[in-house]
Amino acid sequence: MLDDATRQRLIAAALQARQRAYAPYSHYSVGAALLTAEGALFTGCNVENASYGATICAERTAVVKAVSEGARKFTAIAVATRNAGSPCGICRQVLYEFAPEITVILVDEAGQVAYEGPLTDLLPRGFRPEHLA
Repeated sequence: MLDDATRQRLIAAALQARQRAYAPYSHYSVGAALLTAEGALFTGCNVENASYGATICAERTAVVKAVSEGARKFTAIAVATRNAGSPCGICRQVLYEFAPEITVILVDEAGQVAYEGPLTDLLPRGFRPEHLA
């Protein structure tokens, strides 16, 4: 469970990251703030592309930044959108790869929490690396 200070830190970072989004097509800006087990914070925003398949979501941006810096254990992620939208299926799967029990916080553009709970509630019975064995 997150303490209030950590929760507010994550929400503020996600809202700030949302301001850097590049969303000229959907006009749906998303920011994410990912907390590692060690307490480091990695942020991400969505970056759209005219070739829609080249678009990357905020949640995956944050995960890729963290992993590229050596982080592999995550405890929480805050996602900020205009209406507290939930991560897409691909983002849920990418998060599940590293932290099935990660706490997900969904907030609207005013920072109001619409959901806080485990990723497993958003992606039950997700696919894990051990399924490849």
